Amino acid sequence: MSMSMGTSGARERLVVIGGDAAGMSAASQARRLKGPDELEIVAFERGHFTSYSACGIPYWVGGDVGDRDLLVARTPEEHRARDIDLRLRTEVTELDLDRGRVRARDVESGAESWTSYDKLVIATGARPIRPELPGMDAPGVHGVQTLDDGQGLLDTLARTRGRRAVVVGAGYIGVEMAEAMINRGYEVTVVNRGEEPMSTLDPDMGRLVHEAMEGMGITMVNGAEVTKLPTGDDGGVRAVATEDAEFPADVVVLGIGVRPETALARAAGLPLGEHGGLLTDRSMRVRGHENVWAGGDCVEVLDLVSGQQRHIPLGTHANKHGQIIGANVGGGYATFPGVVGTAVSKVCDLEIARTGLREKDASRVGLRFESVTIESTSRAGYYPNASPMTVKMLAELRTGRLLGVQIVGREGAGKRVDIAAVALTAGMTVEQMTGLDLGYAPPFSPVWDPVLVAARKAATKIRDAG
Repeated sequence: MSMSMGTSGARERLVVIGGDAAGMSAASQARRLKGPDELEIVAFERGHFTSYSACGIPYWVGGDVGDRDLLVARTPEEHRARDIDLRLRTEVTELDLDRGRVRARDVESGAESWTSYDKLVIATGARPIRPELPGMDAPGVHGVQTLDDGQGLLDTLARTRGRRAVVVGAGYIGVEMAEAMINRGYEVTVVNRGEEPMSTLDPDMGRLVHEAMEGMGITMVNGAEVTKLPTGDDGGVRAVATEDAEFPADVVVLGIGVRPETALARAAGLPLGEHGGLLTDRSMRVRGHENVWAGGDCVEVLDLVSGQQRHIPLGTHANKHGQIIGANVGGGYATFPGVVGTAVSKVCDLEIARTGLREKDASRVGLRFESVTIESTSRAGYYPNASPMTVKMLAELRTGRLLGVQIVGREGAGKRVDIAAVALTAGMTVEQMTGLDLGYAPPFSPVWDPVLVAARKAATKIRDAG
C-alpha cells in the first residue's frame, strides 16, 4: 500500500470525491481562482465518465439524443488539460477525517492507496433505490443513474430478443424511461406503488399524466407493490410480480427514485439529515467540519417555502453547489440560499411542471391553505394550435402567500412554472401575482396568462375565506 504525503509550503491539495456535476464544477471553479502552483486538485471517479448530463440519459436511451458523447459537457482529457489530476475507475473506500486523508481503490486492479488532503469535497451523488426483493439483482434489471448504467441498459436491449419492458415506479425517471422504451418499440407496463404516477404532483394532477400515458399505449398499473422479480432458466429476469398479478418482462427498468450515496460519510461520522443526505451550512461546508464541503445529490437542502430540509436530486442544484464550493475552496465567498422545489418533465407531448408544496407537504408542516385548479390554453383561444393547460395553485389562508403551483399541459405549459418559482422565492402573495407584467401576444398566451388566472381565482378564494 502506497502513501502519498501532504504537500509542504503554501501549496494546498484539494481532493474531490465524485466526477460529475457538483464535483467537477467545484474543481473547475477552484482552478479558475487558484493556479496549480497554489492548489493541487485530485479528483476520484469510480465510473468511466465525468461532467455528464444524467438528466439526458432517458432521451439517449429513447433515441432522441443519438450519441452518448453529446451528454458529456467536459471530458476527462479536458479536465486534465486544466491541471486537475482526475483518476477514473477509482473508488474512495474510506475517509480518515482525523488525519486528513482518503483511501482509494483502483476498480480494475484492486490496488489501494491513501491520499492526503487539505480540503475535501464530497460529491458522491445518489444511487437508484433497489428494494431487497428476490430477483432484483438478476441480469436484465437496470437502474439508470449514471452514463455507465445507461450503456448497460442499451447493451441489454441489443442482446434481448423479446420486446416487453416493465418499468417499476412512476416518478420522473420512471415516466421518462417508459416513454423511451415506447420509442424503441417495446410493449411497456409501468408498475407503480402510488395511486397515480408522478407522486411529486397531487393525485388529481397525476391523473392527467396517467391518462396521457395510457393514450401513448403504456399500460399503467397503480397501487401495486412489487413482491419479486421471477427469473428464467438462464437466471435472467422474466417478469415483475405483485401480490395478485405477474407482468412478463424481457427487461426491467427501475424508476423508484434515488437515495443519497452517503455510506462513506456515515462511516466517517459526518452529520446526515433525516433523508440520509449530508447536512451543510449555506456555504456548502459540512456542518462542524472546517475543511470538508459537500454538494449535489448527496446533500440535503433548505426548502424556502416549508423551512425544512429536503433531498432534491437535480442537476441544476448540483451545478450551483459545485460553483459555490469551488468559490469558497478557491479563496472567494459564495452561499446557496435554498430551493423552492421546481421541476419539469415530459411524457410524449405532455409537459409536467411543479414548484413549491403539494397539498400533503403543506398539511405536514402545519400550513393552512386554499387550493384552486383552472383550465386555460397555451395561446389565445382563437390562435392556431392553442392547447389546453391545467394549473393548480396553493395559497396560505389569511396571508395569501403563494405555496405551490402544478401545471400539466401541452407545448408551452412546462416552463410557465418558472413564473411561480420566482414568485415563491420572492415570497409573493397571490394578490401581488395578479399584477405581474408578463409578456403577452396571441401566439404566446391568452390576455390573462394561465398562471395569473389561477392567481386571481386563488386571491378571490382567500378573500372570501378571510
